[in-house]
Amino acid sequence: MPPCAYPTIMVSNPADRIEQALARIEAAGAAKSYALDRLGQRHARLRARIEDAVASLDTLIARETAEGED
Repeated sequence: MPPCAYPTIMVSNPADRIEQALARIEAAGAAKSYALDRLGQRHARLRARIEDAVASLDTLIARETAEGED
């Protein structure tokens, strides 16, 4: 079994077990939120690169079309 980020300490008190579970859930939620933020940032960077590439292609096509008409 892989090591856990939050070592489990065996407690007999159900309230303590619930608190431990909540801490694990909150940590997992924070990690997922961070991952989604990074994915969104990556998407924005890739989208900008694609938009630049398409604009460059449009310019080349327009230039070739204009030269062909001359």
